[in-house]
Amino acid sequence: MTQLFKLEDLENMTPDVVNETITSCINSEFHNEFLDFIESFPDHLHRTCEVGHLTGSSLMVRENDHKVLLMFHTKLQRWLQPGGHADGDPNLARVALREAEEETGINDLKIYLPPIDLDIHVVNPPGEKEHKHFDVRYLVLAPSDSEPVGNHESQDLQWFDKSELSSMGLDLGLMRMLAAGSEMLSNFS
Repeated sequence: MTQLFKLEDLENMTPDVVNETITSCINSEFHNEFLDFIESFPDHLHRTCEVGHLTGSSLMVRENDHKVLLMFHTKLQRWLQPGGHADGDPNLARVALREAEEETGINDLKIYLPPIDLDIHVVNPPGEKEHKHFDVRYLVLAPSDSEPVGNHESQDLQWFDKSELSSMGLDLGLMRMLAAGSEMLSNFS
């Protein structure tokens, strides 16, 4: 069952057990690889796990027009969804929502549980060893009147119509997340 929460609701929840969060995405092609990773690496919630670590990210959609917010990432030099490292927090929905608020400057966001997608991708940021991000992805609703205010992590933040996204050269994982989010939104219309 899909439920909608605000950040303050998540702060008062008992933290999600990572296994339960991953298990809720049973249809993901990455499901088993996620479970193997968290079993093999007890420090999977920390950046010190050099092979990779868990992250949480958000497909941010504006309530009134369903435009999608993407950020042009400063380090990685490409359009991405807001998100970031768990840094020890096992509640990956809280991680995704906190990072979305920090990276966009938009408050009063609402997040749907369970996650809409799992993704594993390799990153090679300047000054760091190449490693994997095991990303748990959520659908997040932004208020109708919201306008983003970026920080040092992005060079640009823009709302895009769904029709614009297919011509932007976005990676396959982001396109899969967009499709999953669109499907979930269509179920609520």
